Amino acid sequence: MAFSSFVALRNAVRCHPPHILNLLKAVNVSSRFFSDDGGRKPNLKGLVLGLYQEEEGNPPRLTSSGEKFDDRVKGKITEVVKVCEMKGKVGMGKVFNNIDTEFRSIAIVGLGREGIGFNELEMIDEGMENARVAAAVGARSLQMEQCSEIYLDSMEYPEQAAEGSSLAVWRYNELKDKMRRTRVPKLEIYDNPDMDAWTRGLFKAEAQNLARRLSDTPANLMTPTIFSQNAVDALCPCGVTVEIRTMDWIEQQQINSFLMIAKGSCEPPLILEVNYCGTAPEDKPVLLVGKGITFNSGGINLRTCKGMDEYRGAMSGAAVVVATLRAAAALSLPINISAVIPLCENMPSGMSCKPGDVVKLLNGKNMSIRDIDKAGVAVMADPILYGQATYKPRLVVDVATLGYGVQKSLGGGATGIFSNSHFIWKQFQKAGALTGDRVWRFPLWQFYKKLVTNHISFDISNNGSGPASSCLAAAILHELLPCVDWAHLDTRGVGMLTKFGTIPYLLKNRMTGRPTRTVVQFLYQMACPDAAKHS
Repeated sequence: MAFSSFVALRNAVRCHPPHILNLLKAVNVSSRFFSDDGGRKPNLKGLVLGLYQEEEGNPPRLTSSGEKFDDRVKGKITEVVKVCEMKGKVGMGKVFNNIDTEFRSIAIVGLGREGIGFNELEMIDEGMENARVAAAVGARSLQMEQCSEIYLDSMEYPEQAAEGSSLAVWRYNELKDKMRRTRVPKLEIYDNPDMDAWTRGLFKAEAQNLARRLSDTPANLMTPTIFSQNAVDALCPCGVTVEIRTMDWIEQQQINSFLMIAKGSCEPPLILEVNYCGTAPEDKPVLLVGKGITFNSGGINLRTCKGMDEYRGAMSGAAVVVATLRAAAALSLPINISAVIPLCENMPSGMSCKPGDVVKLLNGKNMSIRDIDKAGVAVMADPILYGQATYKPRLVVDVATLGYGVQKSLGGGATGIFSNSHFIWKQFQKAGALTGDRVWRFPLWQFYKKLVTNHISFDISNNGSGPASSCLAAAILHELLPCVDWAHLDTRGVGMLTKFGTIPYLLKNRMTGRPTRTVVQFLYQMACPDAAKHS
């Protein structure tokens, strides 16, 4: 039925609003859109428009792009907003069909209050985050309406709208039958000339989607060797150099803490050395280190079977590092970045490391691996020391799923950060506020260092004493970085499966790829401090 018929019918039966609302009802369609390799489905266009929340008696208001489109369709959008009593609350919206000849489906989604900005209590820029959420809800709704091309209102934040929509429509469905895959639509900006911001957002979201794919792939299909090939495929076309170090080289360099864990598996361990040169080659790089345990069974300290499959995501730190480098290259960030990524499996076998085994680190200290389940610090110890000695970095950032403490404290609300530099912490705090993927600082006190170093027969234990698992893991890494500026991002709560409080532009019970965009934003702030002051 044409829209004019809806209006006529409404005027004729104004005393029966439920009938009107039933006719105009627009719901999030639950049916799936199957991919159409044979070209049987037509290319259907959809449009997402933002709607600001009603305030102080004023009705909800469309964005500037929405108002232009409303003029184009002679006020039909304003009419349906009134009829459906839409309030403009964040993420609340409806889908309407057959309003316009070009766009088969139009999603109108609430943006919340107009002009809202940084919320100090929430530590987030709410205007940016609302744009992400609204774009995500609208794009996903039109994806379910079988739209193959989706145009998005910039909602005054084109970069954030691109991020939210691209993250929302992406799916890891490579292992599903081709005829049952959810189709990922093409995304375009509508009525906004700022293509640079839109493209930046797509680059950042695409990088996070890469991290999601690497993390979500089953462990038998994402071994160290396969991960390395994926890293080469993702980074080398962007001008990033990737060197794959094999067992002979690892043994020659005496990166023994890594080998202690890797020897329990039949899969050959590898170390990736990755370099991106965005400025003068002599400038000191930022060193990134990502934990790359492609499956963590717990080794001899075997984990329970229930939920063990989630630990295919124990390499999500490595995935974030690869994704960050891809985004940095795509955005041409003027900064040098080097990365060391140790890749192995932690499996039980006759060759496995035994609880209490001691290994000598590259700095001459002896580490006792008392709990093989906490293999992350052992896998990262010598690679971090090697990276420092080789690249002489200006600062070090490591990303890893290490301790349960951060997960229990923050859940999926924020990444735990430990840093010996207040400046680095504040830069990460700002980056998280802008990306909506927040970080929260935990202590690096001597109290925790004593709990990992106060032993008679060895220098460091890999688990320390007491329940503060994340703080103890950070204290161990801090022992390896006494002088250089450093930040440790513990992503145990955010980097693996989303279980509680799922962010609208991500998917429940899927890997998240977090905090890729926050690390990218941090590197941008370090590369362009003057520009970052005004962002």
